[in-house]
Amino acid sequence: MTDATVVREPDPSLITITHVTYGLHALGLAFGAFGASTVVGAFIFGWPSIIAVIINYVKRGAARGTWLESHFTWQIRTFWFSMLWAGIIFVTGALLAIVLIGFAIWFVGLFALGCWAIYRIASGWLRLNDGRAI
Repeated sequence: MTDATVVREPDPSLITITHVTYGLHALGLAFGAFGASTVVGAFIFGWPSIIAVIINYVKRGAARGTWLESHFTWQIRTFWFSMLWAGIIFVTGALLAIVLIGFAIWFVGLFALGCWAIYRIASGWLRLNDGRAI
């Protein structure tokens, strides 16, 4: 089998950093689940997730060409897509709040988005524990 892409083994410290970033994202989600904020609100605007996404961007170059590269991309996309969808849910809910359906859109939309973010972080972290790309 010939493969043009050579995947190199990542530095063990980079694996630790990836665990730390997943932990920071999970902490941000937990703050939302058990705090006064929404899960997505704490994930997007909470310090743990903001620090994690900064680390993702800083260390992404070191992960390039390894199986960890997919984890860095996964975490970055989870963060930004959460922000995008939260904005869409907020604007749609605000426009429809006049007819009261907007409040339901906020509640259901943010709940579903929170579940999606929890799934993304949990599934990525489980694959990292198994030493697999996502």
